[in-house]
Amino acid sequence: MLAASGTGTLKRMGDAGEGLIDAEARIAERMEELERARNEKHAPVVRNPELVQALESLRLARVELQRQLEATTHDRRRAMLVDAVAEIDRRMADLSATLA
Repeated sequence: MLAASGTGTLKRMGDAGEGLIDAEARIAERMEELERARNEKHAPVVRNPELVQALESLRLARVELQRQLEATTHDRRRAMLVDAVAEIDRRMADLSATLA
């Protein structure tokens, strides 16, 4: 194997140099394997992605309705928003029970 020296010429690399390159490659591969295993271990197990997506959608809708409720001063609109938040809470509870 040839290696570039600092003077711009190529020198023949000895077997020890090739061994170091191989060792570095093996270390890098091992580090990648460990990282992959660590990520897989900590990744949550999703039983039903559609239900998880529906639950997240309801959570976001609840956040938006709560924001509107805090900004609204009209009593009728506030009552409608309170009812809507309660309905979303009920649906979220139903979905959470299904996921569990």
